[in-house]
Amino acid sequence: MRRNDNGHDNSQAMSWLDLLRFAGGGLRGHGLRTGLSLVGVAIGVCAVVVLTALGEGAKRYVVDQFASLGTNIIIVLPGRTETTGTFGIGGVPNDLTLDDAQAIARSIPHARRVAPLVAGTEELAYGERRRQLAILGTTSEMLEARNLIMGSGEFLPPEEMFRASSVAVLGHKAARELFDARDPLGEVVRIGGWRMRVIGVLAEQGTKMGVNFDDVAMIPVSTGMKMLNRSSLFRIIIQVSAHSDMATAKQQILDLLVERHEEEDVTILTQDAVITTFGDILNTLTLVVAAIGAISLSVAGIGIMNVMLVSISERTREVGLLKAVGASRGQILGAFLAEAAFISTAGGLIGLGLGWLGVRVLIRFFPALPASPPTWAVLSALVVSVSVGIVFGFLPARRATKLDPVAALGHH
Repeated sequence: MRRNDNGHDNSQAMSWLDLLRFAGGGLRGHGLRTGLSLVGVAIGVCAVVVLTALGEGAKRYVVDQFASLGTNIIIVLPGRTETTGTFGIGGVPNDLTLDDAQAIARSIPHARRVAPLVAGTEELAYGERRRQLAILGTTSEMLEARNLIMGSGEFLPPEEMFRASSVAVLGHKAARELFDARDPLGEVVRIGGWRMRVIGVLAEQGTKMGVNFDDVAMIPVSTGMKMLNRSSLFRIIIQVSAHSDMATAKQQILDLLVERHEEEDVTILTQDAVITTFGDILNTLTLVVAAIGAISLSVAGIGIMNVMLVSISERTREVGLLKAVGASRGQILGAFLAEAAFISTAGGLIGLGLGWLGVRVLIRFFPALPASPPTWAVLSALVVSVSVGIVFGFLPARRATKLDPVAALGHH
């Protein structure tokens, strides 16, 4: 056992602080290669953070959109679909009619509100001003069922579904563009070839489930079917009294319509079913993009391994000197692993910072998308990045510990 002039073991004289300085020197000596490896790790972590934030944001957006429908909502669509959550695909052997909506309102005890809906586009005109916009024909039940808020005036009057009144409720934007600061209530506009009296204006609503309620004209459903020349409803929206009654009400509605149409030719959707379907799809996509980010981290790990191998090759004499002064294999292994861990940890932290910045930019340009990386993704990205550095740095570090000190000192 070698001892210094004071009689102490040389292996104790070689402290961990000395070895960390040795590791730092190696990093500084290969600045370009170290920087490139660090960038590789940062890009991988940044990709995981941003992509999972997008997936989580899309999931929240879908949930928020369906929540905006109202609570305890069932939607009946004409035509049968075989895949839950697929809208309006399939044949329509029978129309979905106002009689069907009326039958649901009268026969289904759990149906608190029933709002038939017909949709199309027409020209809205007032004086010399005119523009194309969406026309929704419905009933007074739509106001509460869809959580709409009136800005001024009143909503469609509570009347029989079959009564074709010539009244209209305008969206906030449509009213502003047609009338500027003038009060539209009581004014007569032309929708298509029909003269309609404005009885109300919606408060600013934004877009809900693809419908911009700020740029719309809402009219009685019977009037809408005549104006748009429709024989079938676009949807029937039913609000159920309680969430616990949803499954029962759905089955009762289906049984009623099968009896009326003599076949199952409608699709019945519930908020829970659609949210679950979209949630499963988006969760899968989030995991897939996280896996893609993990692959990029593995590629970065290979870069770290190459840096370490080159570092060991160029520092063979230094390793021999360390062994000669008493550094143990464990200390040498720790020194080289510290280099790899530093690269991967620093890269991971920089990647988290870049990912956070990327998510802020996404939110700024797409404020409707509530993008936010899930906690598990952030923690997993950081843990994987550090692990990648240690795993890929172990083989080169182990190789350094096996160098013969005499041969290493004689290495050129």
